[in-house]
Amino acid sequence: MIQIKSFAYEPGEHESEKASNSYLMSLIAVMVGLPLPIINLIATFIFYLGNRKGTYFVRWHCTQALLSQFSLLFINSFGFWWTVSIFFTEEQISNRYIAYMLAVILFNLTELIATIYTAIQTRKGKHIEWWLYADITSLLCKP
Repeated sequence: MIQIKSFAYEPGEHESEKASNSYLMSLIAVMVGLPLPIINLIATFIFYLGNRKGTYFVRWHCTQALLSQFSLLFINSFGFWWTVSIFFTEEQISNRYIAYMLAVILFNLTELIATIYTAIQTRKGKHIEWWLYADITSLLCKP
């Protein structure tokens, strides 16, 4: 799922810190806006906007963090609104709901662990690529 690759150049301390902060932004946003899935995306997007003219290393990691939060938005939003509909309508908890919520929890936990690992490694100046997101990020973010 995660690969450590060599980057074309050795990023400086300042670049590594900014790239690492792009992942930490989503973790901080989880603590602030846990029940609302869009808070993470908004926080990561604002950080992306602030660094979109930075070095390629920083832009690349900001874009990868943004893409991961974008995919989580759809998964978490569906689970959030399904839960709201159970509370406010006649719908009841079903096996499908439980299976979906377990999948959401597993996906979020995996993303959380990957985000922490990537933030630590990126802070060390290592280039971390996530499966699926890295290819899309490379298409979107040109040197």
